[in-house]
Amino acid sequence: MHIKRPRGWEIPESHATPESIFLNRRALIGAGAGLAAASLLAPRIAHAAPGARLYPAQRNAAYTLDRAVTPEKYSGDYNNFYEFGMSKTVLPAANALKTDPWTIAVDGLVEKPFQIGFEDLVRKVELEERLYRHRCVEAWSMAVPWTGFPLSKLVALAKPTSGAKYIRMETFNDPAMAPGQRSFLYPWPYVEGLTMAEANNDLAFVVTGVYGKPLPKQFGAPIRLAVPWKYGFKSVKSITKVSFVAERPKTFWEGLQSAEYGFWANVNPAVPHPRWSQATERVLGTEQRVPTLIYNGYGEQVAGLYKGLEKERLFV
Repeated sequence: MHIKRPRGWEIPESHATPESIFLNRRALIGAGAGLAAASLLAPRIAHAAPGARLYPAQRNAAYTLDRAVTPEKYSGDYNNFYEFGMSKTVLPAANALKTDPWTIAVDGLVEKPFQIGFEDLVRKVELEERLYRHRCVEAWSMAVPWTGFPLSKLVALAKPTSGAKYIRMETFNDPAMAPGQRSFLYPWPYVEGLTMAEANNDLAFVVTGVYGKPLPKQFGAPIRLAVPWKYGFKSVKSITKVSFVAERPKTFWEGLQSAEYGFWANVNPAVPHPRWSQATERVLGTEQRVPTLIYNGYGEQVAGLYKGLEKERLFV
C-alpha cells in the first residue's frame, strides 16, 4: 500500500489563508501584525520530538493481538529503566534524557563503519505500527502498539560481513544525565545482543514510537528494540551503538547474575525463574492473572531459530 507523507514544506488545506482575508490586504496585514505581537508575548514552545511528523504510521495488519491494547496511562507509568532509578515510576527522572540530537554508531564486522543521526535513519526506512505482546521477566505483561521498522532493515543498511554472528546493542552512558548510572553496582552501559538469525527474524523490531506518536522518554526514546518472544530485558532502550561481532556478547543482566538472566531469555511458562514462577503473568491495567504462553505466543514464527540448541539455556 502506498502511504503518502507530506513533504516538509507542505501544509494541510485547512491551514490555508481564507480567500476573504487574502483579498483584504489591510485585514491580512493587521492579522500578521497581531500574530507577530502575540509571538513576542507567548511563552517559548518546546521543539517537537524528532520525526514527530511521521506519526501515526500505517498499522501492519499481519500483527494482531488476542487481548486489548494496554491503555497508555498504565504502560506509560510502569517502566523498568534503571538508568533513571529502581522505581517503576521513572517518568519524572527520565525527563532528563536528552534525545535531540541523537546519533547511532554502527561498527564491527561491517563493510564500512558509520554514524547516523536518528532523523536520518528514520528517513531511510518505512515506519509501520505493530501490535505486540510484551512479557517482563518479573511476570507482568502488556499489549503495545509499537511504531518502527524491522531490525533486518538496519542490518541491511549496515552490510555486515560473513564473519558477523551476533549483533550487539548498547545504550548511552552519561552518569551526569542519568543518576542510576552513577551506581558502581551495575556494569554500565546497558548491553544486549541477538544472533544474526534472531536479528533478521520478521518479529525483531526497532521501535521509534508508541500509541501513534514518537517514543516517550520513559519507554526508551528515541530508539529501542522489541523482541516480543523474549523477556522484556532483552529489548534494550535508548540505543546509541550497534556492533556486528563474531563472539557472543556478554549482556548487562547476564554479567550481573547469569544464573537468573541468560543470553537467550526466551519466554517459557514451564521454566521458572530461580525466585518465582513464570507459569502466569499479571496484565497491566486489568490486573488479571493469565497463563503465559511458550515464546510469549510467537512460537510459530521463532521456534525454528533454536533447533540444534537444545543443550543451551534457552529459557532463562
